Amino acid sequence: HLFLTAEATGNILPSLERIGMGLAIVIVVAIPLGIALGRSATVTAFLDPILQFARAIPVITAAPVFLALFKLGTQMEVATIVAGTVWPLLLNTIDGAHSVDVLHLQTATAFRLSAWDRLTRVIIPSALPKIFAGLRLSVSLSLILMVFSELIGATNGIGYEMSNAMNAFNLPGLWATIVLIGILGYLMNTILDGAERAVLSWHRGAKRFAR
Repeated sequence: HLFLTAEATGNILPSLERIGMGLAIVIVVAIPLGIALGRSATVTAFLDPILQFARAIPVITAAPVFLALFKLGTQMEVATIVAGTVWPLLLNTIDGAHSVDVLHLQTATAFRLSAWDRLTRVIIPSALPKIFAGLRLSVSLSLILMVFSELIGATNGIGYEMSNAMNAFNLPGLWATIVLIGILGYLMNTILDGAERAVLSWHRGAKRFAR
């Protein structure tokens, strides 16, 4: 019943779709913006208090705003996921782009690399470890925010099923959804870990060599 029935897939797939849409938007927005901000110390210093203030605002308190802007439905649920998951990835990307080794940049300049080559061969690879660290946090938060957003007026999804189970005092159903969320979190983390190992194989090798 947890995985194989039509009712289960009818709730799992919409939830995964919302998570996928939210994380895709966050990646497209946060990584380029974070690299741009991280490479400008002046802009970063100016915007950092604003970013830290915005990050500290709980997403739950913005739920009425999302309801007013998007009404009930997928748009509101995706907006909730985006609003909560964008900060770990954005701030880690800023930090990663800001902390690129100066010697690497000086070497790139000495070899007369173009701005695009410096970006793709030096800045982005140097920032990738922290980008993945931020992405790992964003993925974890996306599950929590998916459930929260689906508790408010959703017509399907894991959070919707959890709400129904709570209202009906269906403890087996409630625990089933909790177990399902844990399994999904484990699978998403495993996939991300595999992608990180593949992309950062050079980084891990360099760390072993340094030891």
